[in-house]
Amino acid sequence: MKHLISCEFNFDTVCVELRFSDGSMIAIDTIAVENEVADNMYQRSELDYLIYNAPLEYADLVLNGDPEKYLKTATEYKSLN
Repeated sequence: MKHLISCEFNFDTVCVELRFSDGSMIAIDTIAVENEVADNMYQRSELDYLIYNAPLEYADLVLNGDPEKYLKTATEYKSLN
């Protein structure tokens, strides 16, 4: 069984990278995720916060959770009208 060794955001590749004890790696393309699930700047900001401050939670959300549902509940968009 492989164990997670590290999880960090790589500024050069713009990916959250997970490294495992067996030498394997998962790289999550954060731009592709934002383009797919974020509908507005508030949702993109929430994802950016997770990427920079909690990359493990971001990876768990993308790989095991429902990012669209999370973003709808975590962010509230209010029109200026």
